[in-house]
Amino acid sequence: MANEFWLSDAQWHAIAAHLPHNQPGARRVDDRRVISGIVHVLRSGCRWRDCPAVYGPYTTIYNRWNRWSRRRFWQGLFEALRQASPDDDFHAIDSTTAKAHRSAAGGKGGRKKQAIGRSRGGRTTKIHALCDPLGRPLAIEVTPGQLGDLRAALVLLAQVPRARSCAADCAYDARGLRQWLIDRGTTPVIPNNPTRKQPSPFDREAYKRRNLIERMFCRLKDFRRIATRYDKLARNYASAVALAATIIWWC
Repeated sequence: MANEFWLSDAQWHAIAAHLPHNQPGARRVDDRRVISGIVHVLRSGCRWRDCPAVYGPYTTIYNRWNRWSRRRFWQGLFEALRQASPDDDFHAIDSTTAKAHRSAAGGKGGRKKQAIGRSRGGRTTKIHALCDPLGRPLAIEVTPGQLGDLRAALVLLAQVPRARSCAADCAYDARGLRQWLIDRGTTPVIPNNPTRKQPSPFDREAYKRRNLIERMFCRLKDFRRIATRYDKLARNYASAVALAATIIWWC
């Protein structure tokens, strides 16, 4: 089929070194085929049981996905590859929301534990991300849709080395965050909220680079299982975001 996804030689070379080896139990089926099947499902948005037979039994595809998600393997893969190309010139931070499909309901622990919240768009999950000067994601967090951007900002920024400057929209305009960035040696590039009585310095030219993270989210949402959340478990949805980011930018 023309729409099937297969890992290229370059992508497989980047991933293979980080796969688990010498695991107990039966011998694993071909990792490259199985991971290609997983990416196909994430890109196409199909149900796991509708994964093309060319990748092998859909139960094998899903079980590998779910088992490695439980172990946070996909996030670990993203973090390992991300660290290979650090860039401390410029960071941009923002968030985007994904509609939670009705099939995402019913996860153990309820909506709050599974990162599904109520916002203007209904039941949603929010993806918070930080990107580098090439628009590559450096840190990602998944939260309920109503969570404010500021509450996730420090969690993201603390995961990476400081940059010379960091751009964000006015949702991040808070004295505490500005001062934290300055103390860290980073110049905040954040427009002032219209209600602010004492405006802070703002580099409009540098702010134009913030569009990098908007373009990053657009590419990430080309994966239909990220644009719409079908997973009941927050860990599986976070794994989908991490794997998509790995495939697009770091392989």
